[in-house]
Amino acid sequence: MSKLFVDQVDPKTATTLTLGTSGDTISIPTGAGLTVTDEVKTNKISPASGTAFTLGDSGDTFTVPSGATITNSGTATGFGGGKVLQVVQGSFRNGETSTTSGTVVPSGATVNITPSATSSKILVMFTSNTHSGAATSTAAFYDISRAISGGATTAGIIGAAAGAPTTQGMGGDSSAYGMISVQYLDSPSTTSELTYRLMLARWFGSSTVYLGNGATNDWCIALEIDGS
Repeated sequence: MSKLFVDQVDPKTATTLTLGTSGDTISIPTGAGLTVTDEVKTNKISPASGTAFTLGDSGDTFTVPSGATITNSGTATGFGGGKVLQVVQGSFRNGETSTTSGTVVPSGATVNITPSATSSKILVMFTSNTHSGAATSTAAFYDISRAISGGATTAGIIGAAAGAPTTQGMGGDSSAYGMISVQYLDSPSTTSELTYRLMLARWFGSSTVYLGNGATNDWCIALEIDGS
C-alpha cells in the first residue's frame, strides 16, 4: 500500500473535490482526527462499530436553528423526564357515598390509566362535593386507592406514603357543605392498567359524612409523567 504525504488537497477545477468512487471506503484510523471548521452535509451518520456513537463532548452545545425539525422514529432517552405522556379524564357524576366508619370506603369517583413505562409517575387529581350531617361537629378524611390490573390493590396510597391521609374539617350546628381537592403523585412501577378511586372516612364526630352527589360532577384526572 502506497502513502501520499500532502498538506492540502484542492480541486483541479471549480470548487468541488471528490474522494473515492461509489463503493469505496475511506478509513480514518484510531488516534487520527478529522476536523471540519465549516459545514458537513450527509444523509446518514452510523457508528463505525457496535450500535452507539457519540456527538460532541461534555460541555458542548448543539443548536437546532429556527425552522429546522428533528424527527424521532425510535425511542429518545436521557432527556431528564418530566414530560406529560398522556392525560385521562375519569368518571364524573358518580352519585353519593356516605359513611360513619373510621376506615376508608370507596366512592364512585374513579379514573383508569395504563402507563407506557415502569419508570413513569402518575399524577392523580380528584375534586368532589362533600358534606356532613347536622348532629355534631364532624370531620372527614380522604385518600386514594390504587388497583393494579392482575395485581395488588392499595386502599390508601396517600396515608401509606405520608403517614396520614388528607383531612377536611366539617360540621357545626347544621350540615356543612364544601368542595375537596385531593392530588397525589404516584410511582406505581408497572405498565398494567391502573384504577385510582377516591376514598372517604369519618375522622371524628358522630354525624354521617358524604362525598359526591348525583346532581354535580366529580372531576377525576390522571396524567402520566415521564420519569426517565
